[in-house]
Amino acid sequence: MAALICGSLAYDTVMVYPGRFRDQILANKIHMLNVSFMVPTLRRYFGGCAGNIAYNLKLVGAEGHAMGAVGHDFRPYREWLEFNGMSSLYVRVIEDEYTAQAYITTDLDDNQITAFHPGAMNRSHLLSVPDDAGISIGILAPDGREGMVMHAAQFARAGIPFIFDPGQALPLFGGQDLEAFIDQASWVAVNDYEGQLLQERTGLSTRDLAGRVKAYIVTRGAEGSLIHTDGRTIEVPAVRAAQVVDPTGCGDAYRAGLLYGLMRGIDWETTGRIASLLGSIKIATVGTQHHSFTPAEFKERFHAAYNYRLD
Repeated sequence: MAALICGSLAYDTVMVYPGRFRDQILANKIHMLNVSFMVPTLRRYFGGCAGNIAYNLKLVGAEGHAMGAVGHDFRPYREWLEFNGMSSLYVRVIEDEYTAQAYITTDLDDNQITAFHPGAMNRSHLLSVPDDAGISIGILAPDGREGMVMHAAQFARAGIPFIFDPGQALPLFGGQDLEAFIDQASWVAVNDYEGQLLQERTGLSTRDLAGRVKAYIVTRGAEGSLIHTDGRTIEVPAVRAAQVVDPTGCGDAYRAGLLYGLMRGIDWETTGRIASLLGSIKIATVGTQHHSFTPAEFKERFHAAYNYRLD
């Protein structure tokens, strides 16, 4: 039993400006902006939704395959996957493209300026969902627009249930497109802002959305999450983090928890708590794939957080 995780694999280059953007950007000159920031701190991380979800799924002891298009510069990332025992079976190198890249500059007020180059991600439609590889479940995470449309249809044709996780790709689609995704998916997962945008674009209420899938999951950061399923709403409490360091990738960690619970047929109350705990562990670490634990250690953390044990 394995999960197929369709989505981006990307390099995240994070820079810290030891000042405040507002001191360098003149409001009355915004129409002719030309500024430069000295950034003495720079870190490069392995990221992308598919990579992040696969990494967290591996930590809890489940099998998952990231599927995505990458560029000729992917070698360091591939070596990272191999080092962590992660699959690259469904990763395709596009030789005339770069791997997707995010360049993020943060100031002392935690404001961010981000430039994103999709690169090879925009050619994810060249990959296909396998229908004969023992894939039992999937997730459709943010990726190239055409690739997302094709992979949703391929999941449906292959009879593979999947989570629709539009994330930051949601603005790429109109209401009819989004309804098509929902009708093909078994589950939908969004954060609260994405949920509002999804409802605006489709004209569907929370009840409508929940009625069209097996579960409609809405994460709310420190307020926990809501799982709408079978005509009821399950409130999942957030787990207090050891420290709040970096929220990037917490949603991906949460979605890995959803996959883990679904793959093992665990009830929604516990599945939501697994997902919440994964997000809490991630937020205490800089970078999206630098937290680490064994499956046994995770079960001990679960017991400590919720006072009951995972089987």
